[in-house]
Amino acid sequence: MLTKNKNSFLMVSTGLVIGLLLLNLIARDMFHRFDLTDTKMYSLSTSSESIVSKVDDLLTIKVYFSDNLPNELGSTRRFLQDILEEFSAYSDNNIRFFFYNPSSDKDLEEQARKDGIQPVQMQVIENDKVEIKKVYLGMVMLYEDKKEVIPVIQTTAGLEYLISTKIKSLIDIDKKTIGFVDLNSSSPMKIDNLSSQLSQHYTFNPVDLNSPISPEIDVLLVSGTIDSVGDATLSSLRTFLDNGKSVFMSQGRIFTDIQTQQAYPIESDIFDFMSEYGLNLQPNLVLDDHCSSVQVQERRGIFMMNRPMEYPFFPIIQSFNSDEIVVSDLEQVLPFFPSEIKIDSILNDKIIAVVELFKSSNNSGTMESNWMLSPDPQQNPFIRMLGQQGKIIAASSKLMNGGELFLISDSKFLSDESGMSVKDNLTFLMNAVDYLAGDEDLIALRSREITIRPLAVLEDSTRKKWKWANMLLPSMLILTFGFFTLKKEKKHADILRQIYD
Repeated sequence: MLTKNKNSFLMVSTGLVIGLLLLNLIARDMFHRFDLTDTKMYSLSTSSESIVSKVDDLLTIKVYFSDNLPNELGSTRRFLQDILEEFSAYSDNNIRFFFYNPSSDKDLEEQARKDGIQPVQMQVIENDKVEIKKVYLGMVMLYEDKKEVIPVIQTTAGLEYLISTKIKSLIDIDKKTIGFVDLNSSSPMKIDNLSSQLSQHYTFNPVDLNSPISPEIDVLLVSGTIDSVGDATLSSLRTFLDNGKSVFMSQGRIFTDIQTQQAYPIESDIFDFMSEYGLNLQPNLVLDDHCSSVQVQERRGIFMMNRPMEYPFFPIIQSFNSDEIVVSDLEQVLPFFPSEIKIDSILNDKIIAVVELFKSSNNSGTMESNWMLSPDPQQNPFIRMLGQQGKIIAASSKLMNGGELFLISDSKFLSDESGMSVKDNLTFLMNAVDYLAGDEDLIALRSREITIRPLAVLEDSTRKKWKWANMLLPSMLILTFGFFTLKKEKKHADILRQIYD
């Protein structure tokens, strides 16, 4: 009997071990993760899966990470390893990754330097002492004869997007070409940030509209003018759109100078060109109660001090057209001194449709004359006359031949010193370029992580309710739990007393 039980135990144990081994082998390539986060940030998005599925040759990832990192970087390493395992699984084993600790080996340290990974100095606390340590926190990707480097990884935020974009850059054979033209040639704008971001995924070239646009240009970015541009320029733009290509245009209707507090309407033939595509830019400025702040100097005794003041000319846009993939997942956009766009109800036979992309809040207004740029409601009566329905700030004209004209009513939206200094604006622009270039893999991934959830959008009464609920509810739950526990223990004590008395 004992022998029989022993044999049964061994058979069950052996079967269990074999089953676990088989399950682990299967789970290497076939697995499912239950990700309960709002945006599924702990599992690969469909965009990343689509990119990885196009890897048709061996892609090697060498991760140079030091051991014994501070706690916050330890979690980054674990997250990185988890996400690389998913990349590898979805690539049908075409992606392979290896972790190295260069701090422990001189040869590995030299190899890391050759691969473009430099050590980072970091302040850590060890044995109750603050020390400066040299650590490695980078990775390099090798694919065929190409290489992409991520020199420093210090946070999990945006890590999936960063890795996916690097992989996409490696496997893309023919990059699309993005052209750029500044119509305000008298005062060229800085576009170093714009150029740097676009050059990671596309070929980025300046364009001269005085001559025909090269057929190699797939998408054209056009920064606004303050004067007429001439027939040759308009003809080049029309021909480009007629050839089924796409244009992203940033053009306001009012010239503004916040330093001198001056503003005046722009007179240009560019507005007639836009109206041909159903986009009518109004000679006004849009004001919005939901807005950014500016620093204003005010006198306090003998001192001049800066204080933030809400500036309705810098609206915070959070009303997006959910039917348009290019903006449906955005959190916000911050244009400066935008004008209102009105869409024609009657369109010519070249246009399929004209759709709004985003608009201001339903507590907006417009300034159409008596231009006053002061943020002080006491000095600027237009700020006290808000409450109108939202005004369209960006719209798209979709053409029969597949071309498209995007318009955002901010002349300096593409400038590093204005629109491109705001991360959310850069996200929208990159989405727009990807969409217009016919490359939508990264759009959903780029705006995947929720970073802004302000309670400021709630009414004052609602905010107070949530505030008191957060303060009182936990205490009430603890007191209730304590009351019932005490009552239960007292009942138990009474039973014991009756037994032993």
